[in-house]
Amino acid sequence: MSHETTYLVFRKEGESTSGKTEIHSVNSRSSGEPLGMIRWYGPWRQYCFFPNFRTIFNRGCMEDINDYITTLMEARS
Repeated sequence: MSHETTYLVFRKEGESTSGKTEIHSVNSRSSGEPLGMIRWYGPWRQYCFFPNFRTIFNRGCMEDINDYITTLMEARS
């Protein structure tokens, strides 16, 4: 399962070791380069974006990531 925006591709990569939450990759649509992962962060009890080292994001990309996380959180409700 994947979702594409203008600049990003989101893809479900699997589930956490507990099997209760999902792990999603975030890649550049143009180059395919991995940009980070979206996964559950237990202390905050929500999905968070974990960017790869030395990645840069503009406002549009951050909005796309935020929208995707919002969708994941709504699915948990």
